[in-house]
Amino acid sequence: MRSADFFETHPVFTGAEFAAARAPAGVSPYTTRNLLARHVASGRLVRIRRGLYATVPRGVEPAEAPVDPYLLATKLSEDAAVAYHAALQFHGKAYSVWNRFHYRTARSARPLSFRGMAFVPVQVPTSLRDLPEWGPGVLDKRHAGGIVRVTTLERTLVDVMDRPDLAGGWEEIWRSLEMVEFFDLDAVVDYALRLGRAITVARMGFFLEQHRETLMVDERHLERLREHVPKQPRYLDASREPGRLLHAWNLVVPERILERHWAEVA
Repeated sequence: MRSADFFETHPVFTGAEFAAARAPAGVSPYTTRNLLARHVASGRLVRIRRGLYATVPRGVEPAEAPVDPYLLATKLSEDAAVAYHAALQFHGKAYSVWNRFHYRTARSARPLSFRGMAFVPVQVPTSLRDLPEWGPGVLDKRHAGGIVRVTTLERTLVDVMDRPDLAGGWEEIWRSLEMVEFFDLDAVVDYALRLGRAITVARMGFFLEQHRETLMVDERHLERLREHVPKQPRYLDASREPGRLLHAWNLVVPERILERHWAEVA
């Protein structure tokens, strides 16, 4: 494949992908590196970091060339998947717009800053590492001329309950999730239980119970979760904010969340 043809179909790519595309033509790794360096120097490519590039559209200055953050996040690790608040944002369900993008990976990776955006790796939990692709609920979605790997809304729902610190806190989570009209609740419960964290199961059960009518939650979904709640009462999160004990979930929930106080001033 000619370099120009490759660039037309790869808005963000790794050096390894470029080398693989050029391999049938017998191009050596040394020549491949030189080609990439020449295209960066000519303004046809932007070098994001070592081994990672973005294509510059014709007629656009490299400094002004748009680089899609979701495509970029997907290329930061071979197993990367856009997750948490970034996944909500990709699906159009985030209440607030962030320039911070978390992605799931089982590999060692460092955070990246690029043009005012932060890309932060989050390690896949050990409970999922024996599963293909680190568990269910990851999609390949066509986007901005490329492919984004992103968690489904179902997996994202559980993930933000598991790590609310990666989704902006409870008000942001509630406001964002209430923009979603439908979840496959069997998939939600299956993933929550597979994750294997009692506090996450309790948070998940509380959320579904509070939104029972709007999300059409069956009792069977709640019953499956109730079997795995914490043995002792737990606070909703590490802040240990006082609240009301919900015995069904062994969860202490602040009144502001129980009553959705933010809705009063919306």
